[in-house]
Amino acid sequence: MAMTETATGDAPLEKIALETYQPPDKPSLIGLSREEISERLGELGVPDKQRKMRVAQLWHWMYVRGARSFEDMTNVSKALREQLESRFTVDRPEVVTEQISNDGTRKWLLRLPGDGKGRAHEVECVYIPETDRGTLCVSSQVGCTLNCSFCHTGTQRLVRNLTAGEIVGQVMVAKDRLNDWIDRETPHGNRLVTNIVMMGMGEPLYNFDPVRDALLIVMDNEGIGLSRRRITLSTSGVVPNIARTGEEIACMLAISLHAVRDELRNELVPLNKKYPLKELLDACRNYPGSSNSRRITFEYVMLKGVNDSMEDAKLLVKLLKGVHAKINLIPFNPWPGSKYECSDWDQIEKFSEYIFNAGYSSPVRTPRGRDILAACGQLKSETEKLSVRERDALRAMAMTD
Repeated sequence: MAMTETATGDAPLEKIALETYQPPDKPSLIGLSREEISERLGELGVPDKQRKMRVAQLWHWMYVRGARSFEDMTNVSKALREQLESRFTVDRPEVVTEQISNDGTRKWLLRLPGDGKGRAHEVECVYIPETDRGTLCVSSQVGCTLNCSFCHTGTQRLVRNLTAGEIVGQVMVAKDRLNDWIDRETPHGNRLVTNIVMMGMGEPLYNFDPVRDALLIVMDNEGIGLSRRRITLSTSGVVPNIARTGEEIACMLAISLHAVRDELRNELVPLNKKYPLKELLDACRNYPGSSNSRRITFEYVMLKGVNDSMEDAKLLVKLLKGVHAKINLIPFNPWPGSKYECSDWDQIEKFSEYIFNAGYSSPVRTPRGRDILAACGQLKSETEKLSVRERDALRAMAMTD
């Protein structure tokens, strides 16, 4: 596994991608900007004066109606549909397996379109239904750049970054599976997917441009139309791209913190050796758009005997002074081979109470989807262990649902 080393030759901080994306012979229009779609139409000979209208039609069919083929786009001329069909698709990732937790959480193993050379990779995406919202946890990489010691996803190799189309495609798959393209009455309006968190496989800020481009499409009011306040990007602390996130995406920010002392965070989140706590917190204090109404969420996984003492709670409050913040306490979600244990519940409550009394919101995240390894930090598919025959059987079952 290729990795970059620290200056002192200690444990590796970042993995290097094993592959780069190679587009298939017939690429999908999903994930392209309006300008890029206009260019593709120009390649087909569509006159300049028609392109804006045609782009608007395609955009509506893809992101409002969820069209699965050009043939569905009935107000586009038959000749143009045939031209589009010959050169492009509106494909999204393919559902290989779907697992449904006892609590209603759904986890999809998604196969990305191949590149024509036999290379097709898989990522996981999780949907968490709640009484007032439906949150979709989206991946940004095949594997992960980082190797946080408490995170199952971090034990994987980094294969490659996802494209904007592959990121948007996860949202579209969720809407496909949930039949969420049509108006419906739900406890939270007419949508089932109301919130998106970039907290799936991968470090989003090491794949900045595609993540930005994908989220801008998801936020576009003439398409999927999710508010930027309903989109949260979580980073382990890639400091140079934190300001860019606020300036170019302007979504909500979450920091995967987990420790209040550099020496411990170096172990839990080795990236801390490159961007230590002082640099990270300075970037948070200066995050564009941060305010009391747009607080930064600090994620803190509760590890028994590691980071859950009352002294840690006191240092956490001191560390976040001057930051518009809330602290999301996460009971550790166990995974096979982990060396950590979840903090005792009474200790989590004491930790939370101290932070709350210091003036910070400190909710304890309810674990969701643990029974299907869909909870925070657990995304590393068990299907990696299945034979090709077993996977194909599961895929066939998923397609018949």
